[in-house]
Amino acid sequence: MSVFASRIAALGTENAFKLGEDIARCLERGIDVVKFNLGEPDFDSAPHINQVGMDQIAAGNSHYCDPQGILPFRKAIATHLANTRGIETDPARVVVTPGAKPPIGYTMSTYVDPGDEVIYPSPGFPIYESWVTYVGARPVPLQLSEESNFRFTPKDLGALITDRTKVIILNSPSNPTGGVLSRDDLEGIAEVIRDKAPDNVRVYSDEVYEHILFDGESHVSIASMEGMAERTVLVSGHSKGFAMTGWRLGYALLPTREEAAVFKQLNINLVSCVPPFIQEAGREALTSPKTAETVAEMVTAFQRRRDWVVQGLNAIDGIQCQNPKGAFYVFPNVQGVCEKLGVIEAWNRMPKEISSRTSPSNMLQMFFLYRYGVATMDRNSFGQIGAGGQHFLRLSIANSMEQLQEGVGRMAEASEDRDGFHAFLEEETLWG
Repeated sequence: MSVFASRIAALGTENAFKLGEDIARCLERGIDVVKFNLGEPDFDSAPHINQVGMDQIAAGNSHYCDPQGILPFRKAIATHLANTRGIETDPARVVVTPGAKPPIGYTMSTYVDPGDEVIYPSPGFPIYESWVTYVGARPVPLQLSEESNFRFTPKDLGALITDRTKVIILNSPSNPTGGVLSRDDLEGIAEVIRDKAPDNVRVYSDEVYEHILFDGESHVSIASMEGMAERTVLVSGHSKGFAMTGWRLGYALLPTREEAAVFKQLNINLVSCVPPFIQEAGREALTSPKTAETVAEMVTAFQRRRDWVVQGLNAIDGIQCQNPKGAFYVFPNVQGVCEKLGVIEAWNRMPKEISSRTSPSNMLQMFFLYRYGVATMDRNSFGQIGAGGQHFLRLSIANSMEQLQEGVGRMAEASEDRDGFHAFLEEETLWG
């Protein structure tokens, strides 16, 4: 009998964190690493937010609180969602969680039985696929193509909906592509869901990048579409838009009070509650007039960096990169570099037991890291099922302009180093 439960084998990971082991190894070798891997703003949380948190701790507000979230914060969330989505909200349907990740697992645990189907975007946030496989559901990746600007049509979604569908995951703005679904897109998607999906299907709408949009884009939620609020688990949080990653603060608006009670019960079983001083700081982030200016300054910096990075990547022979409309990532196609360096050819020559553990984009990712000190994320880090033959990397632009210029410059140099790549394959044992 194994020490591990069999279900653990079905649990995936988030390679943006796992890559830290490789980065540490490079640093031990004396390699200076430019880090494009983690999706974390390089800004600190704003002073007016920090001060509230510190004041609350000093006042002794550091004890257990309502597992669903303190009422003043839930009221602030409900008001924010009502004002920005134009939907009816109720603080009793809001559940506060330690970051925006737990609602993914809560949703799978609440609605999905083994054998049910879950539709999710691919490339997409890797924890979607991880939780789908962990609960024994059937993963149904909705493949996002470069040709369609990493968006999808209502027809694309409709072709995947069956009578076994239980959850449909949407993410806009998107990690890793930066794609943004327009109001027209969402109206068409909503129509397909109303027409084809069973009544008990829930839409999981991941809107954690809602504040980070470029070129005058505005955030639109599927919950704002006719007949969708009562079907949608709307999730957001403070990590990205308010640069509060380490605070671990997220929330979900559930369709009914009964569903919110289940999420609260999961909180009780797993985390007890989110610390009240963190929630008070989160309330300040949502309600203070100072916040809008802070967010605008950060988004302006991200857009300036995006403009430079996209141009810089497209100047590299063998790379083509689209202009993302939101979030703080770029998702360049690196097939040309893989072909030029002989990466795909080398992968094809590998024994199956080795090639099945990697991919051409992963091999290029490791070459960039171990030989040129640039940490990126490969395509398979954002959903492995059906990702064969797709050659992309994700770069986080949440970094200084100097680091972005240094990293892209190193990538340009590496993209011409065919001999260096083949020496790397001979010298390293990363794939056994």
